[in-house]
Amino acid sequence: MAGGSCLCRKVQYQILTELIEVTHCHCVTCRKAHASAFSSVAMIDVDEFSLMGEEHLSSYESSPGKHRYFCSSCGSQIYAKRDNKHYIVLRLGTLDEPIDNREKEHIWVSEKAHWYSLERSLPMKPEF
Repeated sequence: MAGGSCLCRKVQYQILTELIEVTHCHCVTCRKAHASAFSSVAMIDVDEFSLMGEEHLSSYESSPGKHRYFCSSCGSQIYAKRDNKHYIVLRLGTLDEPIDNREKEHIWVSEKAHWYSLERSLPMKPEF
């Protein structure tokens, strides 16, 4: 189990199960929605997700039948949900607690940012 929140902490959640697989999505809509090279996500059954502060959520239909839910105060994207599906796609950047790293794959690499390289290993610094 792990929990998370938006930047202003008005929206908080608990995951009632163990995260199994982490996916990094490079599609254009994820890149633009997160203003980042990719979005790290995990699928979670809706019954295994407990949300607090739901009144602070807004949503945007980024493609037909796919809604992205974000905090209306700070803008942090929390999760996405497709119509008629019984799972959410949790945005792992909102986690407040560590999880075991279970990266599964990079998807939509055909749309990855041209300035980001999956092949190159960059220096890693603990702080700026």
